[in-house]
Amino acid sequence: MFEFVYLWIFFLLPLPLLIRYLLRPKQLNYTQIWIPLAEGLSEQPSSFQREYLKSSILWLTWLLLLTALARPVWFGSPIRLQQQSRDMIISLDLSGSMREVDMPLNGQTVDRLTLLKDLLKTFIEQRQGDRLGLILFADHAYLQTPLTFDLKTIQQMVDESEIGLAGTRTAIGESIAMAIKRFVENKNEQRVLILMSDGANNSGSIEPIQAAKQAAKNNITIYTIGMGSEEMIKRGLFGNQRINPSADLDEKALTEIANLTGGKYFRARNQAELQNIYQTLNKLEPIDTDSIMFRPEKDLFYWPLSTALLLLSVFVITLKLRGSDAA
Repeated sequence: MFEFVYLWIFFLLPLPLLIRYLLRPKQLNYTQIWIPLAEGLSEQPSSFQREYLKSSILWLTWLLLLTALARPVWFGSPIRLQQQSRDMIISLDLSGSMREVDMPLNGQTVDRLTLLKDLLKTFIEQRQGDRLGLILFADHAYLQTPLTFDLKTIQQMVDESEIGLAGTRTAIGESIAMAIKRFVENKNEQRVLILMSDGANNSGSIEPIQAAKQAAKNNITIYTIGMGSEEMIKRGLFGNQRINPSADLDEKALTEIANLTGGKYFRARNQAELQNIYQTLNKLEPIDTDSIMFRPEKDLFYWPLSTALLLLSVFVITLKLRGSDAA
């Protein structure tokens, strides 16, 4: 389909006539004398033809320039594209127990938060086209970053998060309530909360199960991840001892929270398991596909523009050649 983007440009077509009329010289009174056999009478037809040709070239050049300025565009057939996106909030536990050094990462043992930061970096990078939000919780829950397409900001906020930033205890219920508030305010159709914790709810005024029931009523799906290894060797006065560093992890509550909202509970004991959890989340959460229409377009302004410049060049060269011949 062929269209002019700026069709109104063609209203300027009579502009040269208007300028000529406004700038015409003042007419002088003179007496006409008719000489029947005047010299050069035979040259009048050729002179008229030259003037007509010159005028035609100038008008054609002006028309082509206006055509180029009107921006002629060829629109192709509509193409349907699938727009992929999803809305997701990450709720990250920053309680004191996240300092526990019991998670293997690339051959070294690091604390739980360090492992989460390392793997969240890849997870966030893979969310191109998605909208993410970040909640940090300990004594209370805080919205660190609202839902946004700016993944670099989300990653920066994760990198800058530190244990003790929000206290030392664990307010799981408040983090769920905070997510509910943000989802309801943004009126999202797809509402997914990924909650990561290594302990049990021991702070805040909202019970996790009560908050989960409210989340279910608002169509929010919660996937919970329990952090921490199940066995660690500690040196003591009486030799090495095997202990369970995740004894405080409330797996029962995290499982119930996920089940109430149609989600799933995952156990992350090491780097490999956490990587598998992220891959599983990508498969579990379907991607919203909102179809959009796209019409390919091709600008054609260069055709009339190049033709006008060519005609103008030929016209100028011709005038110069005639001037040199006359000389």
